[in-house]
Amino acid sequence: MNGDELLITAPRVLTMDGQGDGDGELGVLEDAAVIVQGDSIVAVGPREALCAQQPELVPVCHSGLLTPGLVDAHTHAVWVGSRGQEYVARMGGADYEQLAALGGGIVASMRAVREATVEQLSEALVGRLRRMAAMGVTTVEVKSGYGLSEQVERNQLEAIACAAQRNDVPAVVPTFLGMHALPPEAGGDRDRYAAQCIEWLERIAADGLARYVDAYVDRAAFSVAQAKPLMQRARDLGLGIRLHIGQFADVGGAELAAELSAASVDHLEHVSTQGAQALAEAGCFGVLLPVASFTLGQAPPPIALLRDCGVSLVVASDANPGTAPTESLPLALSLAVRSYGLSLPEALVGVSRNAARSLGSAAGLLRAGGPADLVLWDLPHEAELAQPWGVPKTRAVLRAGKVIAGALRNDRCV
Repeated sequence: MNGDELLITAPRVLTMDGQGDGDGELGVLEDAAVIVQGDSIVAVGPREALCAQQPELVPVCHSGLLTPGLVDAHTHAVWVGSRGQEYVARMGGADYEQLAALGGGIVASMRAVREATVEQLSEALVGRLRRMAAMGVTTVEVKSGYGLSEQVERNQLEAIACAAQRNDVPAVVPTFLGMHALPPEAGGDRDRYAAQCIEWLERIAADGLARYVDAYVDRAAFSVAQAKPLMQRARDLGLGIRLHIGQFADVGGAELAAELSAASVDHLEHVSTQGAQALAEAGCFGVLLPVASFTLGQAPPPIALLRDCGVSLVVASDANPGTAPTESLPLALSLAVRSYGLSLPEALVGVSRNAARSLGSAAGLLRAGGPADLVLWDLPHEAELAQPWGVPKTRAVLRAGKVIAGALRNDRCV
C-alpha cells in the first residue's frame, strides 16, 4: 500500500452528502468504500467497484459504521482553573445569573486564565482537543472570551493559534469573543468596554488571530446597540460573525444577526417568530447547545418554530468550565435527540455538514475532492450514536488522511 493512499471498506457508510428529508439526508451507502490519497478523498462508492479500481491497494476492512469527522462549531475550550464548586451550588438551586453578578461564572474563569501563560493555555487546549478527537471530532471552533483584556484575549488566541499548527489534533477555527462579560475593572461601563473591544479587534485582525468575532447579546450581557458596532467592524475587516443570543431572554439578537448576515446564532432558548423568520431568510445557522440548557435546567429552544421557519440547525458541545463542562460532542448529539426532540438525521447533519458550513469549512462530508476527515466507529449503525455512551466509541479517527485517535486495523475482509 502506498503510504499516502488508503482504501477503507465498511458495511455502512454515511456520506452526509444526501438529498431530501430524513435518512436520505445522510447519504447512506451499504457495503461501500472510501479511497484516500494524501489529505483528500478521491472516491466514495461501492466496495467492489473501488477495490477493482485500485487493485494494488490492500484494503483496511472495517466492520462497523464509517462517517465523516464530526464538527464542533461552538466551544470555549481554551481555559484553565475550575468552577466545580459553582456547578455544585447551581445544582443546589443557585441561579446562574445571580452567581455571575457575585463574581462567579465567566469572571471566575477570567481570573484563572489571567494567571496562565500562553504555553499553559495551549497545553490545556491541546489536551482537550485530543480527547475531543477520541470522540470522533476532527474540526473544532474555539473562542477566546475568558481574558476580558486585550493582552489576555490575545494570549488565548495565540494559544489557539499554537494548537492550530499541530497535525495531531482536530483542525481549529479561532473566534474572538472579547464581548463575553464585563471585567471588574470596567466599573460597570458596558458602553466603554464595548468600544475598547473594537480597538482590540483592529489589532487582532491585523495579526490574523481570528476568523470569526462573537458577542454575548442577552439580558444580563450586552445589548444589541452595544454589540452592533463591533460586529459591523468585524464585517468590514472581512471576519465572520457569530452571536450568543437568547440564552436567558430575547433582546433582539436574532434580528441583529440577520441584518449583519451572521454565520450563526448560538443558544436560542428564547427567540421570537419574527426573529426565527429573519434568521432563515438570512441563511443564518442556529447552533443548539443542549448540554448548557440541561445543566441550567432550562426549557429547550422552540425547535418546532425554528424547523418550520427553515432555520438550518447545528448541534455543538459548548465545551466550557461552567455551564457545559464536557468535551463530548456525541453527548450533545444524544441530548439534542432526547431533550430537544431532534430526529436522528437532524442531529447527525447538525454535527457534521451543517456545523462545517456554519464555519465556512469543507469538512462534514465524505465526497471526492473533500478533506479526508473520517471516523471508523466501533458501532454497527448510526442509531447507536444517539445513545449517551459516556465513553469514546471510535475505532480510528483521521484528520486530513492521518490518524489522530485510535488506530486503523483490519477486521475480516469479505
